[in-house]
Amino acid sequence: MPADLYTRYMDAHRKWADHAADCGTCTTTRPGCPDGIPLWERFSRLQDAHLRTRGTQ
Repeated sequence: MPADLYTRYMDAHRKWADHAADCGTCTTTRPGCPDGIPLWERFSRLQDAHLRTRGTQ
């Protein structure tokens, strides 16, 4: 069974935060390197989706 949206969102956040903490180019609020951009985009997409679903409950 696939992970629910919240679980995927939190996993993406964790991966982004880990990357941003170790990357000399990315910050916690903005990607700055080729590896960080897809992590940031995934996190952002899942966060937006999660927030949309919370607004409809």
